Amino acid sequence: MKSAKQTTLREPATVFGIGVHSGLSATLTLHPAEADSGIVFVRAATDEHPEREILADVRAVKATEFQTVLGDSRGPLCSTSEHLLAALRGLGVDNVVIELDGPEVPIMDGSAAPFVAAIDQAGIATLNAPRRYIEVLKTVRVVQDGAVGELRPYAHGLRVEAEIDFDNPMVGRQALAIDISPDAFRRDLARARTFGFMRDVAKLWSAGYALGASFENTLVVTEDRILNPNGMRYPDEFVRHKVLDAVGDLALAGAPLLAAYHAKRGGHRLNYAVLSALMADRSAWRMVEAAEPARRPRGHAEVAGQVSPAYGPEVS
Repeated sequence: MKSAKQTTLREPATVFGIGVHSGLSATLTLHPAEADSGIVFVRAATDEHPEREILADVRAVKATEFQTVLGDSRGPLCSTSEHLLAALRGLGVDNVVIELDGPEVPIMDGSAAPFVAAIDQAGIATLNAPRRYIEVLKTVRVVQDGAVGELRPYAHGLRVEAEIDFDNPMVGRQALAIDISPDAFRRDLARARTFGFMRDVAKLWSAGYALGASFENTLVVTEDRILNPNGMRYPDEFVRHKVLDAVGDLALAGAPLLAAYHAKRGGHRLNYAVLSALMADRSAWRMVEAAEPARRPRGHAEVAGQVSPAYGPEVS
């Protein structure tokens, strides 16, 4: 088996849109980067602020309320980074510079699909450097306000398992387990959109969230129906979006994980807490230059529980 090589983009690609929370417009451009650069966000200079640059790393996380916010000692640099990070990690892009001229990554249609399209437009190039993986050596577990998350050893790449169960007429218990590969990400996760309760809109607005949310970028749910005219893209779109978010948040490890991640009633805060606990325990992981992980024979998602709309309390 050949050793896996690092990747980047063949050429730049640009997207434009508004932030789901800020409601502000932003242009985002993905640029090729050299080997060992990692995923780097660059906030363009303005009249008030100089250009800023930050590595997408768990140490850069500044907030996890409804979104994953990255920043440094000077404050937040960009928010709602998770869908873009999920697309990059899901498609196996190791090195990229992300230039952004606003405070929030555009929400696009609420999923990772527009970012997948941008990556496809740019193309993926192989670099002459071995890919490094973070191999999880022992289970790391976090229990947090009724939510449970853990990372455990897994030799086949990254596997994500999510369970959700909420007391609402439109919510059922649901579970999804999937081995993450570019094909699986495209087919089973990329089009799953962010979501929220109609009953929470006023509260979110008053707190400064969801100012750019609309039926074009968010699945909106009442007590008895989905308000979006075109309905859902997957029968279980909500749990698939939870898995998509987890892939994006776990990309902040800084390298692909050789691990299985299990989350029950999870969200950005739990994802961050588990990843932080892993990185803080140097006996729980090691960096390896590995051959491409051997995939399990099946390439499909495993769905358990009731196949009905299920979602968490977050706009994510």
